[in-house]
Amino acid sequence: MAQPKDPAGSGKDGMRVDTKLVRELAELLTANELTEIEVEDGDRRIRVKREAPAMLAAGPGFVASAPALSAPPMHGKEDLGAEPGAEEISGNTVKSPMVGTAYLSPEPGAKAFIEIGRSVKVGDTLLIVEAMKVMNPITAPEAGTILKILISDGQPVEFDQPLVIIG
Repeated sequence: MAQPKDPAGSGKDGMRVDTKLVRELAELLTANELTEIEVEDGDRRIRVKREAPAMLAAGPGFVASAPALSAPPMHGKEDLGAEPGAEEISGNTVKSPMVGTAYLSPEPGAKAFIEIGRSVKVGDTLLIVEAMKVMNPITAPEAGTILKILISDGQPVEFDQPLVIIG
């Protein structure tokens, strides 16, 4: 009776798993934002796959996988770390509910969600905060007018950082 060939040369039947190669492939997945990679060498084939987060399309070029988040409204004047003598704007400050990168439009080159002086309704998207490759819409907690935008497009933001003032 013939023995099956050992293509990996491990002295055992079947394929030997090259854990170093698997680790390198996994690092390539992460570094290149891939969900699957496959390598074939003769009879040996290795596929490394990871599950991508579930995404829901919310319009052209805009992806979200979490429900819209809104910061609780802040009433009265806010100490925004302004310099003495700087103008104070009273209104409700919308703060970031997470650490991430803030974007003022749904995709590069697109029209911004908000502009100073523009009216918004409860639930309107003000901006998005990307956290761990997930786009999270930040919505207006109340109706009003955009008085001030406190961040710039593509700016990293911290938890509880003021983003927009609505009056």
